[in-house]
Amino acid sequence: MSEAVNKSFHAWIQARKDNAFAGFEQPLDALIQFKKQEADLLGYEQHPYNALMNDYDKGLTVEIVDRVFADLKPQLSALLEKIKNKKQVDNAFLHQHFNKDQQWLFGIEILKQMHFDFEAGRQDISEHPFTINFNSNDVRITTRIDENDFGNMTWSCLHEGGHALYEQGLPSEEYGLPLSEYCSLSIHESQSRLWENGVGRGMAFWKHNYALLNKFFPEQFKGIEIAQFYKGINKVQPSLIRTEADEITYHFHVMIRYDIEKMLIEGSIKTKDIPAYWNEHYEKYLGIKVPDDKSGCLQDVHWSHGSCGYFATYSLGSLYAAQLYAAICRENPQLEKELAAGNNRNLLAWLQQQIYRHGRYYTSEELCSRATGETLNSKYFMDYAGKKYNDIYAV
Repeated sequence: MSEAVNKSFHAWIQARKDNAFAGFEQPLDALIQFKKQEADLLGYEQHPYNALMNDYDKGLTVEIVDRVFADLKPQLSALLEKIKNKKQVDNAFLHQHFNKDQQWLFGIEILKQMHFDFEAGRQDISEHPFTINFNSNDVRITTRIDENDFGNMTWSCLHEGGHALYEQGLPSEEYGLPLSEYCSLSIHESQSRLWENGVGRGMAFWKHNYALLNKFFPEQFKGIEIAQFYKGINKVQPSLIRTEADEITYHFHVMIRYDIEKMLIEGSIKTKDIPAYWNEHYEKYLGIKVPDDKSGCLQDVHWSHGSCGYFATYSLGSLYAAQLYAAICRENPQLEKELAAGNNRNLLAWLQQQIYRHGRYYTSEELCSRATGETLNSKYFMDYAGKKYNDIYAV
């Protein structure tokens, strides 16, 4: 497996340079055969892909994901179709020149507001934002800064800050044991998405922070009212690249990858079929033609190092985030007012009580049920999205 991963990764690098999937197809196929063997060795019930998803989310099955995605897909398609028929919002003001030092200082202020503990962590710059931890008292995050794109750094800080708060909140007295480990990648992603989108793309957050933003960038946001800013940061537009997608179209990127992986492992498609399947479904769901392999099926590193079973957790994280946020609001109807006043201590305390302190004691579904009263239900994300985009696009 290690040898196959090494060959596959370097073949992927070269294939991206050549902008041709053909050079990656055979090494990837060899790796997929090993992943099938791995699934057999690990053991599974019903579907071999379950064994691989279990690496990232204990107890996650094809049955669960298929049910959630089957419910989500038609609702997202209907919402996206309505948005397409409305006047598009303008977010050009996010693509001016923003000094990197000022962006950095603004990001630090946001992290401080989130109560990221700088005595137990730090932030640095990297090519791709990530979080790494050694224990709950040493949690390091990175961000990236594009001087022509304000959103890159800001929502990276919020996203990675959400991951970091989870790691910093795990019980330090249980270090080295499952009770001091995160529940799953789905729940981890729920924490980053809750802060990035539920909070950081919400009107309440910016009611408090818009004055601060204008203090750091007085020229760039001159004449831009907060309502226009709010619409701009929540613009929905189908695109080719998963990591740059908005909250609605993002799920189609994930579902296409999930379907491909599942079919590769069950043997219903071959690796040579990937580009055609990918291109067909990007046009079907997002209405865009994929111009080449580099911006299509070669864009993610995951397959090249054998990370099969990972992609579904990205969407599940967003769904869990919406369900958790709805539960918090039910228990604390004043939450939005608190956020508008710059107070997120009650939000953090709820997450500490309901999520962080339990470590890996429960599965994702069990933890969700304890915190919200039911297992994962895409209704909460669609309620959240429906309300938000009705405000923005009058859908």
